[in-house]
Formats: sequence, structure tokens, C-alpha cells
Amino acid sequence: MGLRLLLADDHEIVRRGLRALLEAEPGWQVAAEAADGRDAVEKAQQIKPDIAILDISMPSLNGLEATRQIVKGISQTKVLVLTMHDSDPLIQRVLEAGARGYLLKSDAARDLVAAVDALRHNKTFFTPKVAQLVLEGYLDKNPRERASPEGGSFRLTDRQREIVQLLAEGKSSKEVASALGLSVKTAETHRANIMRRLDCHSVTALVRYAIRNHLIEA
Repeated sequence: MGLRLLLADDHEIVRRGLRALLEAEPGWQVAAEAADGRDAVEKAQQIKPDIAILDISMPSLNGLEATRQIVKGISQTKVLVLTMHDSDPLIQRVLEAGARGYLLKSDAARDLVAAVDALRHNKTFFTPKVAQLVLEGYLDKNPRERASPEGGSFRLTDRQREIVQLLAEGKSSKEVASALGLSVKTAETHRANIMRRLDCHSVTALVRYAIRNHLIEA
């Protein structure tokens, strides 16, 4: 039985390398590629892949938000997140978004096939160092602590986090409205509500918040 994959990374050279690794396996097919998170969600909805492999730091919609939307919307698709970082809070947020695997890009050449194979057999996969962090950090926290990590990005809805990312990337209210299919007035209302909720008084403060909560890369 073949395996249909979606590959999302904003660097074409990375996608090319990953595709070569994956398609060397008999019956594995990269059915679609995406260069940003929003495109990844759309492609996932179109092709309903068995496994989506998402880079965590993509423009327009980051891998964390894309994971959340794919997991919520397409029950049969399992998500493997690729990242340059192995920070403890980030691992927790990837798990909470619903990803089944977390792989450091530096380990991809060695572990990507094993990771995808684990997910297709309904297992999870973590890079060894990440697995250790999960055991040390994630499992010894009580549920209340897990639900409210430092930074409080969980005070925002999915849509609000999307808007924070777009604003922090330098998009105007008009561009945000266009990207999300909203009216400019609605985008501005969201922006005002977000600023108030996060107690941010400038776009600079919003950018700092977005970097701290891994919504964009520093």
C-alpha cells in the first residue's frame, strides 16, 4: 500500500532533499509540496495525505498553526514537525498542537524515514534529544502548568495568532484582511483586540511577543 505525503518548507532546496529521501522508499509519494503554512493547510485539505511534514518556521502561517489546523480539519492526516530548535517550551507547544512527531532538521538525513514510518504505524517519533526533553520537562509538569506556558499565547484564538504572525511579519491591516479573507474593518478590530489582550502598545511590542512565542523567527 502506497503512502501519500505532503511536504512543507519555505526553502526549495530543503524540500528537494527531503523529497529525494522520502521517494527513495518503495511506494512513498510526495503528493504535494508547499512553501508556506497557509498553502500547506490548503494542499492538505485537497489531497488528504497520510502524513504531512511541516517546517515549524514558515511565512504567512507558521508550522505550529498549520499543524493545529490540519489536525483539527483532517482526521486521517498525521503531522511530523521539522525544526532547527529543540527548546522545551516549543516541544510542548508542538505536542499541544497535535503533532505526532518532532524531528530536528540536523537529524533529518538520518531519521526522517524512521520518523515517517513510525507515524504511519500510529506511533510517535521524537529526535533522541527531544525525547529526553519531553521526558524531563513535559511529563513532570502538572496539567495546569502545561495549559498555560510562559508568554500566554494560549490567551489568543487560532485566528488571533494568525493575525499576530502576519502583523509581526510587517503586513498592513489591509494585507492581513486580504490574506485571511476578512474585511479591513474586521482585521482592524482583531488587531485592536489583540493589542489590548496582550497589553502591547506598538507593532514593535507585538513583534517581540511573536518572537518570544515562536510565532515568527527572530
